[in-house]
Amino acid sequence: MSDERPDDPQVRYDQARYVENGEYEPLLSEKDLTRVEIGGGEETADGESPLPDDLTRDSLELPELSEPELARHYTRLSQMIYGIDSGPYPLGSCTMKYNPKFTEDVAALPSAAVHPDRSEGSVQGNLELLYRLQDYLGRIGGMDAVTLQPPAGAAGEFVGIRVAAAYHEHNGEGHRDEVIVPESAHGTNFATAALGGYDVVSLPSDDEGRVDLEALEAALSENTAALMLTNPNTLGLFERDITEIAELVHDAGGLLYYDGANLNALLGRARPGDMGFDVMHYNVHKTFATPHGGGGPGAGPVGVVDDLAPFLPAPRVRQREAGSAGGEPRYERFEPDHTIGKVHGFYGNWLVLLKAFAYIARLGDEGLADASASAVLNANYLAERIEYDVPYGPFHHEFVASAGEQDAADVAKRMLDYGVHPPTTKWPEIVPEALMTEPTEVESKATLDRLAAAFNAVAAEDDATLEAAPERTTARRIDQTSAARSPRLSWHHLEDE
Repeated sequence: MSDERPDDPQVRYDQARYVENGEYEPLLSEKDLTRVEIGGGEETADGESPLPDDLTRDSLELPELSEPELARHYTRLSQMIYGIDSGPYPLGSCTMKYNPKFTEDVAALPSAAVHPDRSEGSVQGNLELLYRLQDYLGRIGGMDAVTLQPPAGAAGEFVGIRVAAAYHEHNGEGHRDEVIVPESAHGTNFATAALGGYDVVSLPSDDEGRVDLEALEAALSENTAALMLTNPNTLGLFERDITEIAELVHDAGGLLYYDGANLNALLGRARPGDMGFDVMHYNVHKTFATPHGGGGPGAGPVGVVDDLAPFLPAPRVRQREAGSAGGEPRYERFEPDHTIGKVHGFYGNWLVLLKAFAYIARLGDEGLADASASAVLNANYLAERIEYDVPYGPFHHEFVASAGEQDAADVAKRMLDYGVHPPTTKWPEIVPEALMTEPTEVESKATLDRLAAAFNAVAAEDDATLEAAPERTTARRIDQTSAARSPRLSWHHLEDE
């Protein structure tokens, strides 16, 4: 490739691509080129800035700071941000837990930086790892086949529902247009079913906070495509009637969908496939300690039973029957017979999947079982230490306490003043003033005691104190309602002031 630079002075070298014979082709359109200056500045064709006058300046004076001043400034800023490396993050259901740094080290290895468009023969190590991860997840969930493509848990949900729809359509039952969702389910379940084109049938809980079997029987019909269920549910309660629930759904011709949000409560002890579930997604950030992602990049693999395997996204990875005889690659990409198509580029988010594989491989069967035991133990220990009422039990990895006469949102804001992150609030709605709490398996007894002390200190305070909170944070109480209903996400909205 020639080292010559483009002749056009308007085109920077990094804004053109080599064509042939020393010729370069601009990556920008002619319209864009009128905005490009050598040095990277940007202006309109007439030389005017596109920003409003009050956001521009004629000159930029750089601050004259010493290195220690600069280092301390950014260190202070970092200390003002609370994160999982700072302390516990007991958000129920969301499962924000510490990610071990060894998985980051594995993902940072030069050998992991492999372009996904390379030929099969040159990425056999990657394909083998993905094949083994499919196998790991399948065995952990009791599923027969797994796709690694979905880039997040919610995306995995959508893929699972689309696979279910393709299965029914293939079997001549495209008339099934309803998905049943318990009222205690994750909000994404309702959204996923609706986005998948289904009518959502809400299922009430019984007096114990579990699926009401009579209500389920009444909701099931020839129009039922699936029941979406989390087990344990969002109250941390195990669905004791799960085998009967599966039988009722299957007898009606529907599929049983497992929301893998709470799989960390069952690792090494129970498998959704053994309970009768047909399709599930794995929240690898909740269960296998990959970064939560803040919306991405993440991963949400989907597992299915044999009957649904032909409908999974493409490509998947498989092992050649003939192995590596004759110099042929041992692992290959393939398209399932009735695939719903691609849902993400290549195999999915490779480095996130690599971290999940490293975590599972390092813990092994015994370590995964120990993780679920610790998750359940920590939740039950913390619930015993706090003074708020916990109306439902016995629970597993999380619990939902009630703030009683206090406002749960005020409780959360006041907990910030005690240096800890609050739990999820106001949900599920079947618990009044809900404080949904999940300490996860990674927290120590000392940390749980500190969390309990914060809960109990807030429980003893009066309404005036709670309504004024938080008092010790960098940002005080904000107008959350206005921020949610009328978000201003661009400087264009500054003129609305």
